[in-house]
Amino acid sequence: MKERKNKRFSRIREMFSGIPALGWLVGALVAVIIEYYFGNSLADFLHMDRLPVLFGVVVILKRPLDIPGAFVYVMLIYAIPIAVVARLTSRLMNRIAGFFDRLPLWVSAIVHLILLYYVLSVWTDLSDYRLLILKLSLIAIMVTLSLNVINGYMGEFSCSHPGFMALGAYVSSIFSVGLFVNDRILGHALLGVVPAWVGQLVFPIGLLLGGAIAAIGALIVAIPSFRTRGDYLAIISLAFMFIVKSLFDNLGFLGGARGLGSQPDWATLPTIFIWAVLCIWTINNFVESTMGKALNAVRDEESAAESMTVNTRKTKMIAFMFGAFWAGIAGGLFAHVLRYVNPGTFGLRKLAEVLAMVYFGGLNSVIGSIVGAVGFNLLSEMLRPLEIIKWIIIPTLLILVMIFRPTGLIAFKHFDVREILKPKLKAKERM
Repeated sequence: MKERKNKRFSRIREMFSGIPALGWLVGALVAVIIEYYFGNSLADFLHMDRLPVLFGVVVILKRPLDIPGAFVYVMLIYAIPIAVVARLTSRLMNRIAGFFDRLPLWVSAIVHLILLYYVLSVWTDLSDYRLLILKLSLIAIMVTLSLNVINGYMGEFSCSHPGFMALGAYVSSIFSVGLFVNDRILGHALLGVVPAWVGQLVFPIGLLLGGAIAAIGALIVAIPSFRTRGDYLAIISLAFMFIVKSLFDNLGFLGGARGLGSQPDWATLPTIFIWAVLCIWTINNFVESTMGKALNAVRDEESAAESMTVNTRKTKMIAFMFGAFWAGIAGGLFAHVLRYVNPGTFGLRKLAEVLAMVYFGGLNSVIGSIVGAVGFNLLSEMLRPLEIIKWIIIPTLLILVMIFRPTGLIAFKHFDVREILKPKLKAKERM
């Protein structure tokens, strides 16, 4: 019986192993288009109160009687169309992928990213809730990756990321609200007569300023921390997080504990998607560069790295500031998605969430950080109907991961873009 199951699994795996990434994206595109035009009608036919926004899990937890309907919906809208289209178009998609494989890598990457963005855009058009979850998940990827540079690739333990996010959130909010929005706290906009599209055009400057201030904050932490060894970084970085939170709590001209609102709606899906792609690309290049290799050497054995002429203190400070820079940009986007920023958001709970995403996904892995951020966010939202029980289930899952996979689900794995985008069939099979 067990052998039959293994044979069936092997056949299914072999059947879909020759499908390239392009084929799966085309299948996903067909699925979301089907949902866009027929999703509501199918939900009504299955006697469901609403469209399943997160693959039916939320509906199931709210109304267990909808389990059969949610299962049928997910199979008819997602599973079957994606599998059938990807399988039927595998030869064609492999030919196209083979054509792109002969071109510069960036051409193939841009084509895949455009297709991925279109899939996500159509998927979120049916629900504002989906759009919010997707935006927050992309921002979570940026935060998780930036912390993995420090806690994973550098091998230290930092607790200051919520503080870096707070710096980026407030600086970018002061830039956008102070210059372009009339606000009861910051007063009249300095550039209130300028058209709104100009503000959105210069919005990246505000994000970069937030990232730069966060990097300066990281330098303040790094100077005393990296003069010593051991657990001092964890202690100093945790103190830094509380100092930043307390600072914004007591700055009355920025709203104090009440927070600062009125941020313009400039953190659109295209904007966040582009920043997330840039973050993944730059961090992946950083960890694969000579600096990244030096960082791994410092993590494995600092004394040996020093004997190999690696400037360990400089390497750690650059990596620490680099991670803080991206955390600051993520904080700026986060503030403009919620259109409100509050010091209480960047406390111990945010720290626990970020650390959970890093260690859940996997250390020293760009793919692991992406999986950890998206998986944790979706799991948290899917279990929201369970209320307090959710915070029993999620920590239990994290404990199990730490027991059976101490380094995370996908740890120490290189993010090889060419390997992901290349055709999956040999040239003779594509003919």
